[in-house]
Amino acid sequence: MKKRVLIISAGAGTGHIKAAEALEKSFAADGRVAEVINNDALQYTNKLFRDFYSSFYTSLVRSAPNFLGWWYKTSDEPWYTGSMRHMIDRLNTKPLVRFIREFDPHITVCTHYMPAGIISHLIASQQLQARLSIVVTDLDFHAMWLSRAFHRYFVAIDETRAHLEMLGIPRERITVSGIPIDPVFQRPINRAEERLRLGLHPEKSVLLLSAGALGLGPTEFMAERMLNLSSDAQTVVVCGHNDELKQRILRLVDSRSARFKVLGYTEEMHKLMKMADIFIGKPGGMTTSEAIACGLPICVVSPIPGQEERNSDHLLEEGIAVKCNDLTTLPFKLERLLEDPDRLSRMKANALRFAKPAASTTIVDTLLEDRLPALSLTKSQQAAIALAAGPESQRRSYAAGPASYNNFKFRKQ
Repeated sequence: MKKRVLIISAGAGTGHIKAAEALEKSFAADGRVAEVINNDALQYTNKLFRDFYSSFYTSLVRSAPNFLGWWYKTSDEPWYTGSMRHMIDRLNTKPLVRFIREFDPHITVCTHYMPAGIISHLIASQQLQARLSIVVTDLDFHAMWLSRAFHRYFVAIDETRAHLEMLGIPRERITVSGIPIDPVFQRPINRAEERLRLGLHPEKSVLLLSAGALGLGPTEFMAERMLNLSSDAQTVVVCGHNDELKQRILRLVDSRSARFKVLGYTEEMHKLMKMADIFIGKPGGMTTSEAIACGLPICVVSPIPGQEERNSDHLLEEGIAVKCNDLTTLPFKLERLLEDPDRLSRMKANALRFAKPAASTTIVDTLLEDRLPALSLTKSQQAAIALAAGPESQRRSYAAGPASYNNFKFRKQ
C-alpha cells in the first residue's frame, strides 16, 4: 500500500525548513508514496507563539548569543524542561493537532523537536497510529530532541549514534543518515564556466563568505578585514535576505569591485559552494552539510554558542575546518590556507569522506522499507535515560520509579 507521508518542521532558523524541503523532494519522487505534505508547524499556531519560536530566537542570535549558549547547556538534560514545554506547545498548536489527525499519515517525519513532541504525545495517547521519525539537524544531539514515543532517529554522525545508544536507545532504532540536503548538491558543475558566468577569473582562488539566509553575523566587518588580503583571491559575499547589509558591503568594496562579488539571497548556493575554494561563515547544521557535500574546506567564524560550537568541534576534529576566534586575524588564517594547497587538498578530501549527500534518500528508503513497530517509554525508562546522561541529570532526573540503566528495556506500543 502506498504511504501518506507528513513532514513537519518549524521556522526557527532556516535549517529545519530546508531539511524538510529536501525530504519532501525525495519522498515525492518515490513511487511508493501516495501523498506527501510538508508543513511548518508554526503556521498552525498564534502569532505570539510563532514569534517566540522564530523572531525571538533570531533576536537572541543577534543580541544575546551567550544566553543561547547558557540555555543550550542548561537544558541539555533528558526531560528537564520536557513536561512544561510540551504542555505549552500542545496548548498553542490545537489546529496543528486537528490537521494531523485529519490527514492521518502512515509516516511522520519531524525536522524540529517541537512538532516531534506533539506527535509523540498523540501516539502515546493512542490518538494517532502513525510512526514518528525524528531527523536531528545538527551534528550533536540535544536532550530536547528526546521523545517519549517514537519509531526511529536519524542522526548526522556515528558519535551521535553512540551517544544515543549509551542513553539506552536501541541501536536498530538509530540510523546514521547525515542531515538531509537538497539533491541538487549532488550534481556536478563546470567550475570554470560557473566562475566566468559570475564574472570571476576561472583560475584564481575563490572565497565564499556567507551571512546565511537571514543575513546575520559580523559579515560587514569580515568583508572589511578581507580587503587586507595580500593574495589575488576573489571573494563572493552572500548577504541572504538582508538587503541593507548587501548595500553596505557594496559601498565598502566599491574600489575593489573586480575582486568582490556581492549577492543577496540566492538559490544557487550549490554552485557557489562547488566553485569556491574556502567557505567562511557560521557552522549551522545545514550549511555544514551542504559545504562538506561539495568538498569545501571551512573557516569557522562566530559560531552560535551551543549547537554551532559543537558542530565546529566536529569539523575541526575531522580536519575539515579551521576556526578564526578573533576576526582581526581572518586575513592571516585565509592566507595561510591559500599558501598551502596540499593542506587544502587534505581538507577537501576529509570533507568528502565525512559527507553524506544522499541523506534524504537514505531516510526515505529506510522509512518506506521499515517494519519495526513504534516504541513508547515508560516513566521508569525515562528515568533510566536521565541516569545514563550523567551526574547532573541524575541529580535532577525525571523522578518516576526505578531507574536501573542495566535493566533498561523498551515497551512496544
